[in-house]
Amino acid sequence: MSTSANASQHPSEAWFVTTHWSVVLSAKDRASPQSEAALEKLCGAYWCPLYAYVRRQGHSPHDAQDLTQEFLSRLVHKDYLDAVQQERGRFRTFLLMAFKRFLSDAWDKVRAQKRGGGIRNLSLDVAAAEEKYRVEAVDEVTPETIYERHWALTLLERTMSRLRQEYVAAGKSGVFDELKVFLTEAKGTISHADVARRMGLNEGTVRVSVHRLRKRFRELFREEIACTVHNPEEIEEEVRYLMSVLCT
Repeated sequence: MSTSANASQHPSEAWFVTTHWSVVLSAKDRASPQSEAALEKLCGAYWCPLYAYVRRQGHSPHDAQDLTQEFLSRLVHKDYLDAVQQERGRFRTFLLMAFKRFLSDAWDKVRAQKRGGGIRNLSLDVAAAEEKYRVEAVDEVTPETIYERHWALTLLERTMSRLRQEYVAAGKSGVFDELKVFLTEAKGTISHADVARRMGLNEGTVRVSVHRLRKRFRELFREEIACTVHNPEEIEEEVRYLMSVLCT
């Protein structure tokens, strides 16, 4: 899209172009060559939270896989997106509401499709999703809490992956592998001096590198969240909410 076109847009419309809402709407056009790619992107981003939610509802791993992949397929290929509007707000909330509606009347139909070979096979890492679910599946946790925790964890994983890719592209994969512990461990539990000795650097250099690493991680994490909200003003609120979900 040209700069002049962007300038003519309402600010919220320009923001909307960069969000996951735009990915979904482009996927809705089955004639578009981007439709299949958009579907795969959606599956990769939202598979684990949705799978965890339906597992917590009491479905077996195989049934949860069938339900989740059928929902994602219908999301972009059926009429599930007809009501999508910018004012829907957080994509996290919209997706769960749509999934709940799907589950309320879909199970018998999905089982029939499975017997008839109608369920579409998507590229999904079921084993990884199941392992993540089992780690979180404690008795007092509701399906909604499971979903939101996995949503937050998915965003963190995507952020970490993007950050690592940046270091790899800069030829600094070894630096990232040494410093990433400062992102995952509590502050003060890792010694800068020990890491500096291992890397053959002085402690001050390591401290500066860790500061830059954390700063870039926060930037990328906010970019991931920005893709799931309606406007920039909602980013900080969503960051606080998702962090609170992980801490409970």
